[in-house]
Amino acid sequence: MKKILVVEDELTVRSNILEILEFEEFDAVGAENGLIGALWAQEYLPDLVICDVMMPEINGYEVLSALRQSPMTATIPFIFLTAMADQPDRRRGMELGADDYITKPFTANELLTAISTRLAKHEVVMQQYNNERQKIAALQQEVQQLQHHVDTNNEVLKQFPQELINVIPKLSMAIYLLKNLQPGTQRDRCLEVLQQLCKEETTLLNQMPYLQDVLSPEDFNILQQFAIAQRHSKASDK
Repeated sequence: MKKILVVEDELTVRSNILEILEFEEFDAVGAENGLIGALWAQEYLPDLVICDVMMPEINGYEVLSALRQSPMTATIPFIFLTAMADQPDRRRGMELGADDYITKPFTANELLTAISTRLAKHEVVMQQYNNERQKIAALQQEVQQLQHHVDTNNEVLKQFPQELINVIPKLSMAIYLLKNLQPGTQRDRCLEVLQQLCKEETTLLNQMPYLQDVLSPEDFNILQQFAIAQRHSKASDK
């Protein structure tokens, strides 16, 4: 049920409007002057405000200005009731953020048409706003995932080259030692394996900048596991 706040100092007019709204099954409340209306709007948070222009305490323009300055009420549709049909008065209200004007006297149909039109437009705007919020939330989640991807990627890239760097000196030393051994089938086989491993490690290390651009952290893990498996396999062959 939509909530409507009616701010009108004339009792007869206010009562008639409330009766029409209640008959149409709106949740309607009335305020007898602008000051009370502005206060109730903050507490009641209506879906729409109908407000007279000329009132005691504070006038309709001041009520509208107060509502537009508060984040809680800034977007509530606002319809002015006025006996003044002058263009300057309408322009002033529109500049303050009024959504519509209803000129007194008015019929029940005119009132209800203005209300339904403004509520429908507001609902469309709010739906668009909610859709945009959902899109923003989805984008933020995607950014977080990408950031996690980058962080993980960088961490892997820091560790993986270092592992390769640590292996290469060992391989080089082993090759050096083997070269000083007496020729033989076993020596030659070990030498071939070590030279091949060194070549593979060096090639992979040189390709790291390219891998950083095209591979995900999961890909690096697979490559790392594959490299380990290859080492075990070649060690078994020996």
